[in-house]
Amino acid sequence: VDRPGQSKAKGRRKETRERTEMQAAGQRLTMRTTASRGAKAGRLASGSSRTARSAVVAKGTDRDIQIIPSVLPADWANMGQCVADLEAAGVDRIQFDVMDGNFVPNLTFGPEMIAACRKYCKTPFETQLMVSQYASETMLKDYVDATKGPNGEPGVVIVHVEACDHLQRCLKQIRELGGSPSVALNPHTPAEMVKNVLCDVDHVLVMTVNPGFGGQAYIPTMLDKIRELRAAIVAGGYDVDIEVDGGIKADWTISQCCDAGANCFIAGSGMFAYPTLKEGCDALRAIAKDAQAGKVLPPP
Repeated sequence: VDRPGQSKAKGRRKETRERTEMQAAGQRLTMRTTASRGAKAGRLASGSSRTARSAVVAKGTDRDIQIIPSVLPADWANMGQCVADLEAAGVDRIQFDVMDGNFVPNLTFGPEMIAACRKYCKTPFETQLMVSQYASETMLKDYVDATKGPNGEPGVVIVHVEACDHLQRCLKQIRELGGSPSVALNPHTPAEMVKNVLCDVDHVLVMTVNPGFGGQAYIPTMLDKIRELRAAIVAGGYDVDIEVDGGIKADWTISQCCDAGANCFIAGSGMFAYPTLKEGCDALRAIAKDAQAGKVLPPP
């Protein structure tokens, strides 16, 4: 039998234990609530981050800007020095516009001249085949080999969808021969024509002039085509760059194309017109990067 003093002590100990348990329960509830709020905030922040990332990818602003001069305005009698000067200017690739006088009303150069330029620089090459189907099929290996890097790295070889009855087969051959297969569309050609080969290419080139001659005026209605292609590339999860070629200058033309989703810019007279090639390259790159950052120049 407990004496009166012992009963009181037991009662106090019981009350203390109950208060301690209640305090502990309260702390656990507070911790769960805080954790829940933190998790919710984290999910919201993560969702916001994903949304922002999706917007960046959808516009192509996650992809590196590449400045690619065309050698059409160069001194063809001194082409070796020209590619060396372009490399010193800091360009990302050098494009050779191959024309056969059939697919386009002009005649330029063949694989031998491209291959001869390789010893003058290490900058990657890019060959756009503005040639008939017969010429591209019979000389495809020659162009792929001539376009390769100094150690056999794949060079970009672009075929026109309008000149290929069997486009997928041609692109597959470029890959098998050690090149980087890419496809081009003339201004009148809808984006739909290349959507079935986006899984087979590394680049899609949107012509913003009709091919054949340098110094032509940019066609602004090509922006919707660029947007459509970027949307298809994102929807399919493809790792594909969008190039534009024709009338591109360090002004609203490159800015608008970049904002639409392009990230590779071919410039001929728009780059060679500067006092130095480096000034031209830097000017083009600066405006494109500004456009990626949201500073887009309006058309005149």
